[in-house]
Amino acid sequence: MRLATVCTLLLMLVVVSSAHAIDTAPAFEDPVLQGRYDRLVRELRCVACRNQSIADSNVKLAADLRGKVRDLIAKGHSDAEVLTFMSDRYGEYVLLKPPFTPHNWVLWVAPLLLLGIGAVVAGRFILAKARLPQESTIEDGQ
Repeated sequence: MRLATVCTLLLMLVVVSSAHAIDTAPAFEDPVLQGRYDRLVRELRCVACRNQSIADSNVKLAADLRGKVRDLIAKGHSDAEVLTFMSDRYGEYVLLKPPFTPHNWVLWVAPLLLLGIGAVVAGRFILAKARLPQESTIEDGQ
């Protein structure tokens, strides 16, 4: 019984020691600044990951980006300035919610356009099916 307990404790120690926090930097003393930081790192995409914010990524580049966001906030930059700095450096891909601009309008309009085309095709198919003559059934015994 004792050996099993010791082995269990050692196993738990190994598992716990391998777990680590993603953001190891100290929090801002000002809760408003910390709230801005938390929101901004959730709005920025890790450029090394697929659809993962830099808040959720443990990649070295994401840690560097979190550090840059922290530095920009500490220097007094606004949220818009931080997002502009990041998108100027890494492109609009770094924004998890990119703005509607003339060069990416297709990404915003395409789902609605495809849905409309699908509705038109489905409607025409249903109308064509409704216009077909119905087969008459012959009852048994006549």
